[in-house]
Amino acid sequence: MRVENITTPFGRRSMTLALVKGQMDTATAKSPRSVDKWKVFRSACEARETLGVTQPALSVLNALLSFYPETELSDEFGLVVFPSNNQLAVRAHGISGTTLRRHLGALVDAGLIIRKDSPNGKRYARKDRSGAIETAFGFSLAPMLVRAEELAAMAQAIAAEKKSFRVLKERLSLARRDVRKLISAAMEEGAAGDWGSIEEQFIRLIQQIPRSPTRTELAAIVEEMTMLRDEIINILELQLNSSVKDGNGDQIGCHIQNSKPESTDESEPRLEKKQDKAAKEPHQTGAEQMKAFPLSMVLRACPDICDYGQGGAIGNWREFMATAVLVRSMLGISPSAYQDACDAMGQEGAAVAIACILQRGGHINSPGGYLRDLTRRAGRGEFSLGPVLMALIRGNSGADKKTG
Repeated sequence: MRVENITTPFGRRSMTLALVKGQMDTATAKSPRSVDKWKVFRSACEARETLGVTQPALSVLNALLSFYPETELSDEFGLVVFPSNNQLAVRAHGISGTTLRRHLGALVDAGLIIRKDSPNGKRYARKDRSGAIETAFGFSLAPMLVRAEELAAMAQAIAAEKKSFRVLKERLSLARRDVRKLISAAMEEGAAGDWGSIEEQFIRLIQQIPRSPTRTELAAIVEEMTMLRDEIINILELQLNSSVKDGNGDQIGCHIQNSKPESTDESEPRLEKKQDKAAKEPHQTGAEQMKAFPLSMVLRACPDICDYGQGGAIGNWREFMATAVLVRSMLGISPSAYQDACDAMGQEGAAVAIACILQRGGHINSPGGYLRDLTRRAGRGEFSLGPVLMALIRGNSGADKKTG
């Protein structure tokens, strides 16, 4: 293409320096020998916001491309199409002449096509004796050929931006859900902490989300929401670790209380006080401490709970009881039902009961109701975990033999 090919529009349509520059850039730029016209069109569609064109204008561009006889845009076949407005309107889904002219102007301004008007403004082609097109007046598709790589890069950048925005929205949804449910669980189960203030902070963050946020605005909110979630998790982790340590102390204190019934230390846990009461009233056997079992035996009977431990393993009683709290929530067992089980069986016993319920999950319709029934039976001295564990161990061994 040569600079001499720059043309001005027919009639009252004005010429601008921007249009001159666009034609000069197109005329002097190095372009590929050929390019698939529909691939370039798809790139233009994906980059339409950057180009500043509307979807109806792209429909007109689609109609223009349909008049180009070849699939590949190339200088070899010429790059000017010359349909009449009536023909264009039909292929552009029957839009009006005024609307068609407006969209054609938008495509010219966006640098996707160039007007090549004849002296009288009509669109036509002049052919030589062999029938080949010698001169054509209409719309040049040369910018589509020259800008093919640029449009493809625009489309890729926009696709990457959309993906990044979508990932941010997903991260915000997950963090928002986590924060809401963690706060609810902490309040429901009475975890120590200023949960009212944390919830107010959460509500303020939600209110800051714009109806149509930019990527920068969304990234800032995601960062704050993630920090709030991490803060909540740290608080709850400290609570759980403290609870587990207190539970181990209860077990040790229980042995001390049994060996020295005259002790009146006010720092002894509530469970020890209940045992002291049971010692005074021998007929109330439900509050007696359940017999402790080796952890290895419990895990042989209930191996499924290991899947919920940190790293898929459980190494000690502290990890076992912390995992039982997680499984309790997953099974839908209420905090009050679990607390009652702890009162009746001790913390280790209640955790073992949770592991047994998980192991037999396919046979238990209501885990919460089942645990309450075990708690009542344990309170009456009618239930022991030993036979349950032995039955599960035998069942697991039988299953291993069948699969082996």
